[in-house]
Amino acid sequence: MRNRSKNYILAVAVFIFSAVTIQATSQEKGEWKAPKEADLITNPFKGNADAIKAGKKLYNQQCAICHGDTGKGDGVAGMALNPRPASFRSERVKNESDGAMFWKITNGRAPMASYKDLLTEEQRWQLVNYIRTFSK
Repeated sequence: MRNRSKNYILAVAVFIFSAVTIQATSQEKGEWKAPKEADLITNPFKGNADAIKAGKKLYNQQCAICHGDTGKGDGVAGMALNPRPASFRSERVKNESDGAMFWKITNGRAPMASYKDLLTEEQRWQLVNYIRTFSK
């Protein structure tokens, strides 16, 4: 419970900081694309049921506040963001490589935080695997 509260407070703090102090540049208002090299990154946990389960827990703690419980990009905190959070059910996200998704989670782009220093590499892959379940 204590970790969940800390994670929630962290997510809210990131949201408030992003919404209040970071304005998207004209480049950021366009479609967000990972570099082509990201497509070459291989998902070491692809199809791993345990990774999906762990990813679901992380998603609920870190991502649902903006991306929504069902991955539609309609989370409470996401409503005020510009650009709005991605829908993980969209064709664009479905067609994105696992490596590109991992790159985006790792690096972030305002208003989305970088999770490179917040989550381990394994946890970021777990999120990729869970996020893939929204498009099924």
